[in-house]
Amino acid sequence: MKYYALCGFGGILSCGITHTAVVPLDLVKCRLQVDPDKYKSIFKGFSITIKEDGMRGLAKGWAPTFIGYSMQGLCKFGFYEVFKITYSDFIGEENTYLWRTSLYLAASASAEFFADIALAPMEACKVRIQTCPGYASNLRQCAPKMFAEEGLWAFYKGVVPLWMRQIPYTMMKFACFERTVELLYKHVVPKPRAECSKSEQLVVTFVAGYIAGVFCAIVSHPADSVVSVLNKESGSSAIGVLKKLGPKGVWKGLVARIIMIGTLTALQWFIYDSVKVYFRLPRPPPPEMPESLKKKLGFTE
Repeated sequence: MKYYALCGFGGILSCGITHTAVVPLDLVKCRLQVDPDKYKSIFKGFSITIKEDGMRGLAKGWAPTFIGYSMQGLCKFGFYEVFKITYSDFIGEENTYLWRTSLYLAASASAEFFADIALAPMEACKVRIQTCPGYASNLRQCAPKMFAEEGLWAFYKGVVPLWMRQIPYTMMKFACFERTVELLYKHVVPKPRAECSKSEQLVVTFVAGYIAGVFCAIVSHPADSVVSVLNKESGSSAIGVLKKLGPKGVWKGLVARIIMIGTLTALQWFIYDSVKVYFRLPRPPPPEMPESLKKKLGFTE
C-alpha cells in the first residue's frame, strides 16, 4: 500500500504541476476550439487575450487546473500500478511478457476511467472560466454559480467526452512510453540500463515521454475539442457539438495541443520517475523473456 500511495503522490506532483505550468497555452487552445473565428491562431490567441485581459488573463483557470489534474494524477499513476500488477498476476509471467502491450493498454484504460471521474468537476469549471468572458473570474465564483444554474450535472456532463479524450490518450501515453523506453535501451542507448546512471536513465525517460506525448495529442484531440465546447455551452450534448464542429472543426488547435501535450507528457514521466528514484521505489528494467518461455520456444537448452 505504501508503494501505491507513493506512486499516487508522484502522480499528483507530475500532473498537478505540469498542467498548471501550461495554463496560458491551454487557455489559448480552448479559446481556439470554441471561437476559431475570433482567435484564428495560437499567436493571435495570445495577443488578443493579453490585449483584453492583460498578462493576468493568461492565468485564468489555474486553480481548477491544479486541483483537478492533481486528483487525476493521483488516480492515473496510482491505479495504473495497481492494475498493472493485478492483471500481470492474473495472466502469469509468460503471458505478461508476450502480451505486455495489451497489459499496458488495459491497465492504463482501467486507471483513467476512475481518474476522469475525479477530474470532471474541475475540468468543467476550468473551461467555463477560460471560455466564457464575464461568467466567473475564479473557482470560488464559478463552482457555486454552475451548481445553482444546472445542479450537479453541470460538473459531470462532460465525463463521457472526457473518457473519449482521456482513455485513448492515457492508453497511448503509457503503452507508447513503456515500449519506447524498451526500444531506446535496445537500439539507441549504447549500454544496458543497469550500467546507466540515474541521470542518464531520467534522460531516456524524458525522451520517451515526449515521443509518447506527440501520439497522445493526435489520438485524443477530436474529443478534446468536444469537451471544450460542451463545457462552454450549457444545455449542449456531445453528439450535438460533434455535428456542429464537423470533421475539420474537431482538429482546430492541434498544433498548440501537440506542443503542450508533448512537453507535458515528457515532464510528467520525468517527475514521476524522479519521485520513484527519490523514494527508492522499484523501477523494473525493460522486460525480458522469462527463462521458462525461452525453454518452451527452444531458445535455451
